Amino acid sequence: MQAIRGTKDIMSPEIYTWQYIEHIISILTNQFGYSEIRTPIFESIDVFKRTIGENTDVVGKEMYTFPDKGGDILTLRPEATASVVRAAVQHNITAQQQLSRVWYNGPFFRYERPQKGRQRQFHQFGAELLCAASAEADIEIISLAYTFLQKLGISSSVLSINTLATPQVRSIYRSVLLDYFQSNINKLSEDSQKRLVHNPLRILDSKNPDDKLIAANAPKLLDYLDDESTIHFDKVCEYLTRLNIPFIQQSTLVRGLDYYSHTVFEFTSNALGSQDALGGGGRYNHLFEQFGGKNTPSIGFAFGIERLIIAMNAHGFLPDTINPDYYIIGFESNDARFKAIQTAHIIRTTTNNIVITDVQNRSLKAQMKDADKHNAQFAIIIGPEEADKSECIVKNLKEGTQQIFPLDTFLSSLR
Repeated sequence: MQAIRGTKDIMSPEIYTWQYIEHIISILTNQFGYSEIRTPIFESIDVFKRTIGENTDVVGKEMYTFPDKGGDILTLRPEATASVVRAAVQHNITAQQQLSRVWYNGPFFRYERPQKGRQRQFHQFGAELLCAASAEADIEIISLAYTFLQKLGISSSVLSINTLATPQVRSIYRSVLLDYFQSNINKLSEDSQKRLVHNPLRILDSKNPDDKLIAANAPKLLDYLDDESTIHFDKVCEYLTRLNIPFIQQSTLVRGLDYYSHTVFEFTSNALGSQDALGGGGRYNHLFEQFGGKNTPSIGFAFGIERLIIAMNAHGFLPDTINPDYYIIGFESNDARFKAIQTAHIIRTTTNNIVITDVQNRSLKAQMKDADKHNAQFAIIIGPEEADKSECIVKNLKEGTQQIFPLDTFLSSLR
């Protein structure tokens, strides 16, 4: 039996990188004042069909959807924003137009062709700033995402930003774009020809080389912005510049989900190859209304953990492994072995030290070799003679020195 295609087992030593990322997430989100939210791994299919867009690749091709025994149609979550908004509406988190800052970290599911940095069960860290319409909110979210990458040591990431304006502006632009792509329809890929019917803006984000050439000469949304959209986007760009957060304006950036409006952004890294996106996000000012909630302008982002790890490794990141402070050795007699177990128990329950003991009844030589293998700082040695005297030999494995102590004295010194 093997893991299902598109999934993987995460274990030592890679698990230490995951734990390091989770540690940074915990510290950074506290610094920015965000609290954790944990939504169910599966939801009603309508949570995603209604919000992401029925004609997106995610809904049309990639979701894991199934009927449960009660006849409800459920979907393993392909992304988090829709679930967070559903939870916010259900629990009246923003009912009084109250600002809410939340973050999440967990597994998500999409049926895609597995490749570098892309699994069918993948993991994301993200944050959502709910009930905030200002450009200052955009800056806070982008700053959080940027700072996160810096703390992970991914210094070569590139931030691209764009505006998708208001729905009214986008409607006008959509008609212009539709005419342009219709005149080039024979040059478009098959996927983009399908997108032309439902969402021509998605063609701007196509990865197909021929589509990219056509999109490069397409009319620009920036040329159709109204005053509201222009003022908001200019302020975001101004603040990023003044904060010394480097960025590029990319007029073809639209992101893959239908619910975005105004600011959208993406972080990329050349460490990932052709699929270079580390993560990104944007503003979704009308998503709450699709769940029956009030107008609640919000913005968020998400990063793929698997892709972050690839980028971190490319930057030479080496996680610290968990090395024991003490390796407790008992040998040759039952009394010595028990005192080793007892000593380990006392240290674990009265201190924060990391302790390993031998549970295979091996020889002193074998246990000493294992202590070196685990890179322990000290070996606590208890043989038959030490057990009779209630003593222990404390050997500093880094310096090669050792001393004999009464067991009680040694244990008291650790508290």
